[in-house]
Amino acid sequence: MKAGWLVAWGLLGAGTAGYAQSTPKPFGTVAVDDATIVGAPNEAFQLAAGRAQLSHAATVTAKPGHNADVALTRGGSVLVCQSTALHLTSSNDNLLLALDRGAMEIRMKASSSDVVITPDLRFTLSAAGPLDLQMRVTFNGDTCVENRGRKAPVLSITDSFGETAYLLKPGQHVMFEHGNLRTVMDRETTPCGCPPPEKPGMSLAEAVLRGGQTGTPITPQQAAEIHPFPVAQSDGLAAPPPAVPETPGERHVQVASTLVFDPNAPSDAKPADTAAAPAEPVAAAPPPAKVQHKGGPFAAIGRFFKHLFVR
Repeated sequence: MKAGWLVAWGLLGAGTAGYAQSTPKPFGTVAVDDATIVGAPNEAFQLAAGRAQLSHAATVTAKPGHNADVALTRGGSVLVCQSTALHLTSSNDNLLLALDRGAMEIRMKASSSDVVITPDLRFTLSAAGPLDLQMRVTFNGDTCVENRGRKAPVLSITDSFGETAYLLKPGQHVMFEHGNLRTVMDRETTPCGCPPPEKPGMSLAEAVLRGGQTGTPITPQQAAEIHPFPVAQSDGLAAPPPAVPETPGERHVQVASTLVFDPNAPSDAKPADTAAAPAEPVAAAPPPAKVQHKGGPFAAIGRFFKHLFVR
């Protein structure tokens, strides 16, 4: 809900005497910069100092990256964690808090008529007292509850059908798997409330360049001093070193060699040393004379290798 929309409805309500008389007493306020507020049909919220005044019923949805702190008129507050929607209803100074998914932290002077509900569970208080309750409900129904404080009231928890009950004592920290009261982890250690604010981290590219360091970025010269060995050129990660320029007038030794194969040469002939003398053009060898082939397997093998090497 935008601030301008709230201001318009607030001015309309302030200028209408009949509306002002029918407006119930606000039970809390929340900053419009931290949350989106939706009320009952045809219900408007008055805006004061950037905070919307909640009366009768409202749905407070904390914006991404923000925790919405609902300050209660009775004293205390309800912290709606980021991206969490909480439905609040007040009747005769009694509160009904309905949490679909997400997390919240309740710190208030609770009465025995206050009720907290989730899609699977219902929480009631055995007596009035200071309530410090942290709760988180995941998408699969896992419900984490921590009843903090030695003087906290005992919470009576029942399922949606009223068939199973569980008593949550002061200081107890439990997890109901899939919202089932029969599957309880009574030694839960993970926090149930709002996650700590995220610290501005570095991107993956920055982490690679800095080697996981969070300080001042390393310059290329410092990186070269730390890692003196160049990047492997065979992997294509670095360009090859530049070639040494040739000095004008300087003669370089060149070696030419030609490989010659003569299938008609005797087997005991030694290969000529072509590296000692300059290379000369070699005339093409004349085609071999046709030889009458004799039968037998060895002759066939010889002809096979001859046709393989002679072109």
